[in-house]
Amino acid sequence: MSLSAFLEQLEQLATEGREAFSKAVDQDAVEKARVKYLGAKKGLLKEVQKQLGKVPAEAKREAGQRFNQLKQDLQGALEKAAESLKGDGEAPANTKGAPPGLPDITLPGRRLRLGRLHPITQTIEELKDIMGRLGFSVADGPEIEDEWHNFEALNIPESHPARDPLENFYLGTAQVGQKDLLLRSQTSTVQIRVMEQQPPPVRIISLGRVYRPDTADATHYPMFHQIEALLVDKQVTMADLKSVLRLFARSYFGGDVHIRFRPSFFPFTEPSVEVDMSWGDRWIEMGGAGMVDPHVLSSVGYDPEEVTGFAFGLGVERICARRHGVRDIREFYRNDLRFLRQF
Repeated sequence: MSLSAFLEQLEQLATEGREAFSKAVDQDAVEKARVKYLGAKKGLLKEVQKQLGKVPAEAKREAGQRFNQLKQDLQGALEKAAESLKGDGEAPANTKGAPPGLPDITLPGRRLRLGRLHPITQTIEELKDIMGRLGFSVADGPEIEDEWHNFEALNIPESHPARDPLENFYLGTAQVGQKDLLLRSQTSTVQIRVMEQQPPPVRIISLGRVYRPDTADATHYPMFHQIEALLVDKQVTMADLKSVLRLFARSYFGGDVHIRFRPSFFPFTEPSVEVDMSWGDRWIEMGGAGMVDPHVLSSVGYDPEEVTGFAFGLGVERICARRHGVRDIREFYRNDLRFLRQF
């Protein structure tokens, strides 16, 4: 490689590097530019340095001197960029144009960083809007529940494995003689509380945190969010359930979304199904659904001979992850601003 070719390559790299540092708007951008241009292993400047060995022997001294000079220039640009972003969001102190202690209002301001809603919160708000357009109102309930609302009213007997202490976060009893309290394992508890207070027809959704001692992995987390829907009225059928789920899926995901039911079992619905959704050739399990079990209707004072209903529950994290192409739901809770700023 000739000396002129090496210097041209070096100058171009240095110009690009200085521009990258000068345009960095936050410390993350500065760090990315540092790694790209000055990284010790794979930095572009390191790659150019390897070309020194190809420069003719009589020109290596000049090439080396120019390389070191431009490296120092980039180091200076890095330090200047980092220094200018210290205390981002605060006005720079004035040392010339204003009395001591006062800011110089003639200096350019710094762009303030605006916060934004967490992607899970964004998803919850959008789901509320979609289900609201379908005629469902939002209901809420406590996250600390008793065994009646979390299990017994939902047709889950004391012998059922879902009530095992290893499958729930029990908190003990509130008073002597009362049943155990626990962190709710499902938002179906809200449905029970609404039906206890409101005669049919009922058309609600409940969204919120639920807790299960699952091992955290790409699709599970000890604390996660659910959306559950309940419709109780006269002559409600599985066809109504599938129609609502199809409208919900198409409103949120868009495009050609297909709904598939697979037979399953849940104590509080009969018949029960697993709900799969597909985009193209890939089917993904999204949650459970079914017709409300007559025992559940009876437990809240409804007459199962007069009314029927359907319910479905979906994981909000899975819905959000599928929408945005996130492969691991743990990313939502790592508080990595580089990840969260994408939403």
